Amino acid sequence: MEEQPKPKYRTVNVTVGKQPSIGPFPSDQLIPWVVISGLSYFLGRGLLKLNWIWIGAASAWGISTWWVLTANGAWRILSKFIATPNWVRVRVPYQRIYTPASKLRRRKSS
Repeated sequence: MEEQPKPKYRTVNVTVGKQPSIGPFPSDQLIPWVVISGLSYFLGRGLLKLNWIWIGAASAWGISTWWVLTANGAWRILSKFIATPNWVRVRVPYQRIYTPASKLRRRKSS
């Protein structure tokens, strides 16, 4: 029997390199959406005594805004809020924080 030639292509897992999702929604959006919906409920129902339609509208508005802002990655928006160090070189003469009482007495007496 003749040996079968090896295939030229390798089988590859098609999910490698793709973003995980829950249906059509990216999974990294799930937790922020829950937080946004919870805040909408707390503010709308708890504090303002709004109807469910308004709470749903506020929640949908917040979720859609978050999705638009973080469409290319949440780090692009959130990295702007990280404080960067501000280094400055300054020459300042040394001043002692604590001066012993004996030195103070000597200064006063001179």
